[in-house]
Amino acid sequence: MAVSTADAAPPAKPLADKVLVLGHRGASALRPEHTLASYGQAIEDGADFVEPDLVMTRDGALVARHENEISGTTDVAKHPEFVARRTTKTIDGQSVTGWFTEDFTLAEFKTLRARERLPELRPGNAKFDGQFAVPTFDEIIDFVAAESKTRGRVIGIYPEIKHSTWFKGIGLPMEDAVLATIRKHAYTAKTAPLFIQSFEIGNLKYLRGRLDELAPRVKLIQLLGEAKEQPYDTVANRQPLDYAQMMQPQGLADIAKYADAIGPNKLSVIPRTADGKLGAPTALVTDAHAAKLLVHPWTFRPENYFLPSDLRAPGTPATRNDVGAIAEIRAYLDAGIDGFFTDDPALGRKAVKR
Repeated sequence: MAVSTADAAPPAKPLADKVLVLGHRGASALRPEHTLASYGQAIEDGADFVEPDLVMTRDGALVARHENEISGTTDVAKHPEFVARRTTKTIDGQSVTGWFTEDFTLAEFKTLRARERLPELRPGNAKFDGQFAVPTFDEIIDFVAAESKTRGRVIGIYPEIKHSTWFKGIGLPMEDAVLATIRKHAYTAKTAPLFIQSFEIGNLKYLRGRLDELAPRVKLIQLLGEAKEQPYDTVANRQPLDYAQMMQPQGLADIAKYADAIGPNKLSVIPRTADGKLGAPTALVTDAHAAKLLVHPWTFRPENYFLPSDLRAPGTPATRNDVGAIAEIRAYLDAGIDGFFTDDPALGRKAVKR
């Protein structure tokens, strides 16, 4: 089923009072993702929120990695004491081989160091390999709270709960742990705005019923993948619902019953043409706003590899084009989005200011 929006739509206005610059995994174009250095760079560069992806260790600690398989983002393969833990698992229906956070205690996990996930596109980041530990959610909250106090501005936190069905199935449910961590820290319990996001549905509905006093500041975000894909909990429950249906007006109305915003792939907002150029906006933003849902698309990156063909600079796929990256973001701002995830918040801030 196609997204409701195959036809071009007129420009839309943001539903929010302020368009948010969301530091995707921190400032991951400039520092290895999900490190305090990356989050700090994002804050320095003007991000309104920083985004930690959360997974769990064997002993139930929430740690920041994009995936529970960590061979691409840590130096685990260089640790001889962990060689025997390399294994193959089926995560959300996909066979994955490597090392997994749930097979390590927090103490063991803390012996690892972060490495750049995309060294061929971000060789500058690769120079930091081995320098940074991987933070826990507690450490991130403490860090952001300290930065907020130092800078005299409130900085939001935008955690994503990863692979909820998987972790629940192995006896490590994350939702209550996330809420307990938020309530444990004064900064998140009383001050900071938070968005909790997931590609799944059931965990967001579960959280909606348990926010209580956090509800005014904690918003829930339904992430939306490729149109033909499904939230994994619907797959596990043998339900036919896919993201294309969820992006239809009725699907958006259903999301609005438990969530405050959607986080779509940016190509669902402005697709690319057949030759890779930036196309015309779809009606997704307009339809979401009609359902009173904010729209926070992902992800804006400055390297040629990620840019529309008409906004690239001369050079290699790794070549940065700041002007092109800002122009791409501006097109989405004109389409009425309410916030956006970017690997380079400094460029995002420039786009918003312009």
